[in-house]
Amino acid sequence: MDDWIDYYDSTHTIYVSKLHRDLHFQIIARDIIGYISSPEATVLDYACGEALSASQVAAACGKLILAEPAPGVRGRLIARFAPNTRIRVRSLDDVRKMQDQSIDLAVMNSVAQYMTPDELDAALVNIRRLLTPSGKLVLGDILQPNVGMFRDVMALLSFGLRHGFLKDALIGLISTALSDYRHLRTRIGLQRYSEDEIVAKLTAAGFAVQRAHTNIGHNRWRMTFIARPPLVR
Repeated sequence: MDDWIDYYDSTHTIYVSKLHRDLHFQIIARDIIGYISSPEATVLDYACGEALSASQVAAACGKLILAEPAPGVRGRLIARFAPNTRIRVRSLDDVRKMQDQSIDLAVMNSVAQYMTPDELDAALVNIRRLLTPSGKLVLGDILQPNVGMFRDVMALLSFGLRHGFLKDALIGLISTALSDYRHLRTRIGLQRYSEDEIVAKLTAAGFAVQRAHTNIGHNRWRMTFIARPPLVR
C-alpha cells in the first residue's frame, strides 16, 4: 500500500476536473450518510482521502473520525476541518490504538484495491474490534476480477456525460494513460475480489455479511458489502 500512499500524497491527476473531484466526494458523502443510523453515531472513514464533503457527513452524526495514511493529505484534512468540532483526523496507527467497541459505523471505500490481501485482513480484524455490537462496516468500491479497466473508463465517461464534464473526462483519460497512475497500476496492479472471496475475508474477520444492492459512488460495476458483528443469541 505504501506506493499508492505516496501517489495520493503527491500532486496527482486522478480527477479530470474540479467538478469531477467535487461531485465524487459529494456523492460518497451522500452514500455514507445513508448508512448512518443515529445522529449520535461515531463514524470512522478509513483511508478517507481528501474527504472534501466530510462536513456533510459530520452534520449527520455525533463524531466523524477521518483516518488517513498519507501525511500530506492528513495535514490538509487537519487544516480544512479544524473549526469543525465534530471531526477528528487520525493516522491509521492511531486507529489501531483506539478503544474497543468505540465505533458505530466504519466505512472503507475504494481502499481494498490498494492493499495487499494481508493488509486488508489486518484492517478488517481491527475494525471488527472497534465496532459496537450493533455497529456495521461498509466495504465499498470493490473491484471484480472479471471487470477490467474498460468498465472504469465507461463509468467515468457516463458520469461526465450526466454531469457536464464529458470533454474534461476524455482529456483526463489521455492524461491518465500517460501518468504515474497508469504506470503504477501496470507495475503493482490493483487487488480484485469476487463476491465469494470478499465474503470469506469478512467472515474470517468475524463478520456477518451481505452485499449491498448498490455500490458507493458512481461506478455500478464495483461492489459494496455491509458487514456486522453476528447477533448473539
